[in-house]
Amino acid sequence: MTNTEIVTRKEIIRQAEKLATLIAQSAEVDFFKRAEQQIKKNDKVQQLIAEIKRLQKHAVHYEHYEKSKALEETEAKLEKLHEELDQIPVVQEFKQSQKDVNDLLQLVTNVISNTVTDKIIESTGGDVLKGETGGGPNLSCPLR
Repeated sequence: MTNTEIVTRKEIIRQAEKLATLIAQSAEVDFFKRAEQQIKKNDKVQQLIAEIKRLQKHAVHYEHYEKSKALEETEAKLEKLHEELDQIPVVQEFKQSQKDVNDLLQLVTNVISNTVTDKIIESTGGDVLKGETGGGPNLSCPLR
């Protein structure tokens, strides 16, 4: 592909789908899927999640009816349950795997953004190190 060839939005989407497929096949996503399966199989984790959901419904009810004492007690119970859940190794692994996948996605986003910016600067004869497009002061955009 030459530098002057215009690419359609459809082609960009097609390439993005290929990239998404690569990401879905990454070690980070594979670990995430395995960790998620372990979470689903762990009875203790599932019991805690069910109890958290039950108490969250109560909390919404208490908040709606302005039952501050009951809400406060329920929120304290929820906090303890969340702490207990967070101490379980499989939950820690799952949360780390979520973070790793998010980090990978953020990295890809940053690489795309930075590369597009650099290509714009380069194609206008600008200076990538300064982050300035080319054209000089006489050709700058008068939107200041």
